[in-house]
Amino acid sequence: METILSNLKAKWEALKAENPKLRIRDAAKQLEVSEAELLNTGIGQGVNRLNDDFQGLLKETEGLGKVMALTRNDHCVHERKGIYKKVGFNGHVGLVVTPDIDLRLFMSHWHFGFAVNEDERLSLQFFDSDGTAVHKIYLTEHSDRLAYNQLVDKYRAQEQATALKTQPLPVPATDIADEDADLAGFHQDWIALKDTHDFHSMVKKHRLSRSQAIRLAPEGYTVRLELETLKDLLKAASDSQTEIMVFTGSAGCIQIHTGQINRLVETGPWFNVLDPMFNMHLRMDGIAAIWLVKKPTVDGLVHSIEVYNAEGNTIVQFFGKRKPGIPESEAWRTLLSAIPA
Repeated sequence: METILSNLKAKWEALKAENPKLRIRDAAKQLEVSEAELLNTGIGQGVNRLNDDFQGLLKETEGLGKVMALTRNDHCVHERKGIYKKVGFNGHVGLVVTPDIDLRLFMSHWHFGFAVNEDERLSLQFFDSDGTAVHKIYLTEHSDRLAYNQLVDKYRAQEQATALKTQPLPVPATDIADEDADLAGFHQDWIALKDTHDFHSMVKKHRLSRSQAIRLAPEGYTVRLELETLKDLLKAASDSQTEIMVFTGSAGCIQIHTGQINRLVETGPWFNVLDPMFNMHLRMDGIAAIWLVKKPTVDGLVHSIEVYNAEGNTIVQFFGKRKPGIPESEAWRTLLSAIPA
């Protein structure tokens, strides 16, 4: 095991020497290992392995003060600053619901944790069983570094310098063929929806993937959009100061920003929101499909913009600011009404 760790460490050091700006996620892909395995080679040199009491640790993160929460997938990075208040769990599902930090946590996907000091940038990083990152917490200039050190001491694992025992994630179930779907029943259930939160269970009931369900939706309930339409919509939201909701998820966390977006910047393939409290980095060349989706609720129709990759996985979703019991904002509907038919 020590030989494996030392060999991987040497390979990464050589790669960093060739390209000092290479991010660890990209380096892991080049070396054909997971990000967690690569991070694990730094144990004793700014990296500490955490024990598996992640729920206990998260309940104490409020003491860190203002931090930056980061959740990402291959094509979208979501960064939000705030304080982790009101962290609660019901079994393996957790919630953090504040105006700043708004998370849905799926703890069955939290298998490895590390405390990382990279050039004095302190963070807590969490990974799935295959070594893919599910969520990260970075300290800011307003964070309590003493509280961080105390937290790391409390939740530091006894075993440190050992190889990670990663394992592949279960293979997702194959979509049923379109012709095997009960379209009449599916359409009826869609039109009868009362709450957006029931959409997932409705799709699961009919044994469809989310992207397949969007494609097979009742007529008039989904509209496919062009890439430029998404850019125009976000620019219109910025110009009009319309408050929106931006959902980005990994397997273990969905992170939500609610509020305005202001500074929009395109850099190469990335479309970015660069605001003081919220950053989003959306890789446009990873987008395979964009849909305007309409879901009935007791408060009226709810419209979302849903973005998918080539595998049919959700990259990011956009909604108008809303809460259960309150109709969708007219400002959001006004923006959507400008989308070309």
